[in-house]
This record gives sequence, structure tokens and C-alpha cells, in this order.
Amino acid sequence: MKPYHEMSKEELASLKEQLTAVYKEYQGKNLSLNMARGKPSPDQLDLSLPMLDVLNSKSDFMTADGDVRNYGVLTGIQEAKELMGGMMDAPAENVIMYGSASLTLMYDTVSRSYTHGVMGNTPWCKLDKVKFLCPVPGYDRHFAITQFFGIEMINIPLHEDGPDMDLVEQYVNNDEAVKGIWCVPLYSNPSGQCYSDEVVKRFANLKPAAKDFRIYWDNAYCVHHLYPDHPCHVLDILSECEKAGNPDMVYKFGSTAKVTFPGAGISAIATSKANIEDIKKQMNNQLISHDKINQLRHVRFFKNLDGIKAHMAKHAELLRPRFEAVDEILNRELAGLEIGQWTKPQGGYFVSFDALDGCAKAIVAKCKEAGVVMTGAGATFPYGKDPHDSNIRIAPSFPSLEDLKLAAEIFCVCVKLVSIDKLLEA
Repeated sequence: MKPYHEMSKEELASLKEQLTAVYKEYQGKNLSLNMARGKPSPDQLDLSLPMLDVLNSKSDFMTADGDVRNYGVLTGIQEAKELMGGMMDAPAENVIMYGSASLTLMYDTVSRSYTHGVMGNTPWCKLDKVKFLCPVPGYDRHFAITQFFGIEMINIPLHEDGPDMDLVEQYVNNDEAVKGIWCVPLYSNPSGQCYSDEVVKRFANLKPAAKDFRIYWDNAYCVHHLYPDHPCHVLDILSECEKAGNPDMVYKFGSTAKVTFPGAGISAIATSKANIEDIKKQMNNQLISHDKINQLRHVRFFKNLDGIKAHMAKHAELLRPRFEAVDEILNRELAGLEIGQWTKPQGGYFVSFDALDGCAKAIVAKCKEAGVVMTGAGATFPYGKDPHDSNIRIAPSFPSLEDLKLAAEIFCVCVKLVSIDKLLEA
């Protein structure tokens, strides 16, 4: 079929009539399908069930740091630091273990900076203006944290090789109010980009106007390869920053949230020793330790990085058909119509779809009316405001493969109908 914009209004009206009939059939099925959030499927969660049998009342709870059942070991057991350090590409001595979710860790990091400052610098709450750079489209929960603290967020376009580094350098190197940037360097949420070596090195060689500027490097998908035999690789930002003379400039975050059990995993921050000492000042007043039994459970289950890789290869076997099905249906239904474009990520949890300008909200609403729940249009931008109203995040992981295919087909019908309305109005 030829591109929609080359069709006459009569052709578009006729096509709309046909598609409306198909859409009404879907509506009549009373469906309840969900492609809204990147939740692991039940089959994925089942992969980690054996971990629950690793420890029991007869287990040995001793580690290099002593008995995990008791108080102490503020920054986490050594074995867990080594495990997470291997996963996050960081030395164990640069790792602090945290709780069940890296989101909590990122929130705490912003909160600490806001109330008490970073390494002796003025607390952000005492400054007239605090700004964060936000590569877009991006992760809605990152933006929610900075918005909660009243931090001004600035959109930075995300290119195929990473954020627009000319803009990043312009802001960071010249504006003292810019205190941080959110980054998902490997399989970016939602578009799936992997930062190039050049981009990572440019990050490491920034010359911030603010002494307390930090890169918030969320390594959420560092082992989430859809094609484990051909994984994307991103340079280690910690070592690159050290080489560039900026050892304290980055906080690297990671967790097992989508590796084992979301909400019951382990998380960690990898950063410089100076930053670690600064973080410990808060932690000493906040808690005695995070859940060391859960840390040990993960260590005994995985043993090492090879164990994590083998486990994630099983995840990939479950996820890959879902992503390939979405791509196949989008290509079959929309290729050549010039009413949308989408990413084909090699890992992570999302597909990013860009509709015609001004169509995303209407597409998401139309999907909902047909029983398909999508992430809210605009969620991938700060303040929920997509300036083009075009980006939609597709999350293929949770539905069954059969339900996913049906949801993707309904999505395509909605894209076509809303696009036709847009062109007929022109």
C-alpha cells in the first residue's frame, strides 16, 4: 500500500470505513490486554524460584563479613559486592550494596544532595535554581524523582549513539545550576540505544561548571541482552572518568530487579571512594544494614557473573520471541505507510514508537477503548509533556505471546485510524 499522505481524501475516507469496522470487532471482544509497563512475565519470574530454596533454617549464614543474620556490615557483604561489581563492570571496593530496588537508591542520592549537598558543597535546597539534563525519550521514573524535588528538567535529544553531547557539554560546562544528567547507557529506556565509545569518553571529559555535578548512570539493562551471543557493550564510565581526571563525577546504579524478582532483588551503587565516604555519612544515620540475607541468597544462587549470564540467557529465550513478534507485526501492518517509525532494540525491555506529530495521545486513548492499555503518551518526557505528542512506549514483556500479538495488531489499527484522521483534517 502506498504512503497515506499520497492518498486522496476519498481513498483515506474509504480506508477509514474499513478500519473502523475492524476496530469495532475488537471492541466487541471485551479484551483486557496490557502493554503499559516493563514487567517480567510469570514465566520469567519462575526462572528465579529455585533461589528461594537456596537458604533455609539449616543453612550456613556465615560470609567473609560474618553472620548475615545479625546487625552490621553497613555497605553490604563482600561476596555481594563482588557479584554486583562483576555485573556492573566495577571493582568490589567501589560498590555499596543497597536495598531491593535501584529506584530507591537513585531517589536517596538525589534527596541527600538536595538536603545535605554533595561532598561539602551547598545543599541544593539552598540554591535559587537546580537543573537536570534529561535525554529524551527517557525513563518516566527518573523524571518523577527530579520533578518531586522541584528540579528544573531540560530535554536533551537522544541520538543513535547516545545523548546530543554538544548540548550536554554546552549546559554542563557553562551553567553552574546544572547538577546532573539521567542516563540509561545500555538499551536506553524506551528506545534501546547503546551509548558509543565516543559518547562515553565525552561524558568522562566534561568540565562541569558545578563542582557537585554528577552523571546518574542507570545501568538498568547491563545484562538484559535479547541476543546474548551478540551483546551490545558500553565502555565503563567509572574508569573513563578516572582516566580523564574526573573520578568523582559519576554514580553508577544497578539492580537485579528484572533479573530475579522485582521488588525483592538487590541493588548497588558503584562510584569513587570519595563519593562512597560521602554516601556513608547518610547511611550511618539511616540504617545499620540492608537485607544481607537476601544478598547472600543472590550470591549462593548465581555464584558469579557467569551464573548471571546463564540465567539471563534463559530470560532472553522468553523475551526474544515477544520483541520479534512486535517488530514483525509493525512491519507487516505499517511499513511503507509513513505514519510511524519504531526501534528494534537488541536488549532491554521496550520498543519506542514515533507516530505522526499530534497523534500519540489519541492512539493511546483509542487503544484503551479497544481494551489495550499502553503507557501514557508523554510519559517518556519530563513533566509528561512530549512537545510533538508523537512518542509511545511499547512494553512487550508481560503479556503472553498470543495476547501480545493481538495487542500489537490492535495498536496498528489504532495508529492507522488516528493517522487518517490527522491527514483528513489537514
